[in-house]
Amino acid sequence: MATRPKFRGIVAEMAAEFAGTMILILFGVGVVAQVVAAGIGDHDSIAWAWGLGVTFGVYVAARISGAHLNPAVTIALAVFKNLEWRKVLPYIAAQFLGAFVAALIVRWNYTEVLNSFDPGLTIKSQGVFSTLPGNGSLPIDEWGAFRDQIIGTAILLFLILAITDVASTPPGANLSPFIIGLVVVGIGMAWGTAAGYAINPARDFGPRLASYLTGYGGAFRDQTGYLYFWIPIVAPIIGGVLGAGLYKLLVGRFLPVEGPPEPGRVPTPEDDTENVEANRG
Repeated sequence: MATRPKFRGIVAEMAAEFAGTMILILFGVGVVAQVVAAGIGDHDSIAWAWGLGVTFGVYVAARISGAHLNPAVTIALAVFKNLEWRKVLPYIAAQFLGAFVAALIVRWNYTEVLNSFDPGLTIKSQGVFSTLPGNGSLPIDEWGAFRDQIIGTAILLFLILAITDVASTPPGANLSPFIIGLVVVGIGMAWGTAAGYAINPARDFGPRLASYLTGYGGAFRDQTGYLYFWIPIVAPIIGGVLGAGLYKLLVGRFLPVEGPPEPGRVPTPEDDTENVEANRG
């Protein structure tokens, strides 16, 4: 009986990050195209499809690369979770490329719909591919969007570390992608107003570049003409490191050192007193 080759290494991990991020963006940008340009669905459709995209993308890549699918996640894990720094740039390159290719597929598939909705390929439909302050219509300036992206990505990384911390009460390995997807749904429903909750530099820049190369001449600017593209890159990276650091400071350092509790049992503070004291030391 033939066995699956056990090839590992950075090439396999990059392939997984590429594929997982591509799946994420196919669902995420695809649903925004459907809602905005075709008028099918609403805000909740967008929030749920982005969450499902994350879930499916993580299922695709988790066994090989850990399924970061987001440069902010990769950088935060390198800072706080011992991810080798030599992997950071290759992972990020794969994530950006996966997002770019997925956005090109969405752009191609929705050509007729987008051209009918916005023949000039203007700011009217630019938000299908990339985020804008105030979603292009509300009075949120660039620095308000910058603040928003720091907060939203901090929430994301805080909860990713909480969900995946084996010393805490993590879900079963097969449920972690689903729970992380729900986190993204929640962020979309609660933190989507000020800047469209990019919370992922690859999610924003890959599709932004794809739209620019396929006719959206103003893709790197916002509705005021400001060169906005850098905000959904820099702010999520800051927010990711902040959120991961806060988790380690407020929760992670107080967890027991001996690993997870027995399956089905939620530990009590009394159970872990000795281990907590050991961690403090």
